[in-house]
Amino acid sequence: MKLSTVLPYGDDPIRNADAVTDMERAGLDVVWAAEAYSFDAVSLLGYLAARTERLEIGSAILPIYSRTPTLTAMTAAGLDALSDGRFSLGLGASGPQVIEGFHGVAYDKPIGRTREIIEICRTVWKREEKLTNDGLYPIPLPGGTGLGKPLKIINHPKRADIPIWVAALGEKNLQMTAELANGWLPHVVLPEKIQEVFGPALEAGYAKRAPELGPLQITGGGIVALEEEFFEPARQAARGLYALYIGGMGARGRNFYNTVFAKQGYADAAKTVQDLYLDGKKEEAMAALPADFIDKVTLIGSEGHVRERIAALQENGITHLHVNPMTDDVNGTFEKLKTWMS
Repeated sequence: MKLSTVLPYGDDPIRNADAVTDMERAGLDVVWAAEAYSFDAVSLLGYLAARTERLEIGSAILPIYSRTPTLTAMTAAGLDALSDGRFSLGLGASGPQVIEGFHGVAYDKPIGRTREIIEICRTVWKREEKLTNDGLYPIPLPGGTGLGKPLKIINHPKRADIPIWVAALGEKNLQMTAELANGWLPHVVLPEKIQEVFGPALEAGYAKRAPELGPLQITGGGIVALEEEFFEPARQAARGLYALYIGGMGARGRNFYNTVFAKQGYADAAKTVQDLYLDGKKEEAMAALPADFIDKVTLIGSEGHVRERIAALQENGITHLHVNPMTDDVNGTFEKLKTWMS
């Protein structure tokens, strides 16, 4: 099991990068840079590649609509070279509010697009042949000036098998992830429900999975607080985060996070939280999240409780303990977690 964290996209990137160098010394294994309608993740990842030595770096996520597939492949190859083979490409569809509202691009065919992007990236990295593609991304472009021709990437990528992770929520997307990706970045993991909720989709994907990909890597964990004075602030932070996603990240009937929350045994709460949030009652939406849900999707509490939750994650297939610490001693928290994971 590896220890990972994600850098918030709304904070000062220089301050974040400075903190990461200390996290590396404390035992952190993987750091992910998020990208929403914020500073881009690529700039920060390049900076982190230069500031760190052994730490794995990853994008969580690069939206599939905001770059061409070949630019995504080029970017991943560049970051992998700069980090000496420490980069993982995290991809995701984001949502129509961001893609259409901020990027001005139609949000369509997310699964088909993700599949083709994965295939195109791996073709570019292998550099065995000039790139051509039929489908949603015709390469070379038919029509146009008529001057387009198949090309190879000029540089020799550091690795032809840069790990690809997908932030999948829906059943078909998760099935595709289990078939093609190296890793899965779920939004939230309730370990006791993984097999019941996600098992059929995972198994359908595994049945088509190439052996050389190895086992699917999976993140899971949540906000962590080990000191009593941070327990309640951490729970409130978790309520704010999950109320935002479950209640506000999409319209009624088009909120993927709400759907997954409902499938994990909280159908009534899912509707209540969404109704309250969309009516502008954010505090009430936060309060409507069940206490047992917050306890199960976070690592907040005594050493015994947190160690039990880590064991539950490990027993249910989580390979990367993915945490967001709330403490005055982030590095001390990482050191404790590394000890408890071993």
